[in-house]
Amino acid sequence: MSEHPSADSIARYAGGDELPADVLWAVEAHLETCETCRLRLADVAPPRVTALTATVWAGLEPAGTPARRRHRLARWATPSLLPWLAMTAFVVLAALSLDGLPGHTASSGVLLIAPIVPVLGVAAAWSRGMDPAYELVVSTPRAGLQLVLRRTFAVLVAVLPALLLGGWLAGASPAYWLLPCLGVTAVTLALGGVIGVRRAAVAAAFAWSVLVVGPAAVVGGVPGVLAPGAAPVWAAVLVGGAAAVFFRSAAYARL
Repeated sequence: MSEHPSADSIARYAGGDELPADVLWAVEAHLETCETCRLRLADVAPPRVTALTATVWAGLEPAGTPARRRHRLARWATPSLLPWLAMTAFVVLAALSLDGLPGHTASSGVLLIAPIVPVLGVAAAWSRGMDPAYELVVSTPRAGLQLVLRRTFAVLVAVLPALLLGGWLAGASPAYWLLPCLGVTAVTLALGGVIGVRRAAVAAAFAWSVLVVGPAAVVGGVPGVLAPGAAPVWAAVLVGGAAAVFFRSAAYARL
């Protein structure tokens, strides 16, 4: 419809009256591109339509400062992280209690769990079952690498203080576990660009448990991968994982 619809057509459309199919299609197509006719439509809309529109707009508006704060928080974390934080504190306490048992060194418990605790948090942050807004979040334009890095950063901010405190109480210096912690997290994110972040986190935690935690629990002592001499290797792993994430940044938009 190149011309504006007639006043009668606008009024009948606003009132929900029956219109010929070609006229109805033409009016709707014209309203999509013509602001003037949309204003004419608003002027003749019945009271019930006006009230419904006002209710919908009121529901879409932010409900003050708390709502805006919750919206900003949702960009960095999900509600699923709250119970996970409690679980993290419990795991650290359990590791500290194991340090005093026979067959364990003074720092083995914290050292063994430190590299995979952030990975478990990343898995929780991307869990479909634990995030009620999962489908909505992953379909947004920002649900790519930026959101992945934000949630990973939020996990590290929550986890590292607990691990630092636990390590301090157990006498485990961050020099032993901090680089492995960051390295495993970087590898998890790099693998997440291929199979999905949640699957990559579960796979990394399982591999660490089988290859490091299991043998260390049987043999005792601190495994070689957590010895001070392994720091250059973990630094290379961290740099390599970060590079893989950077060069495959477009893959995270399809998660």
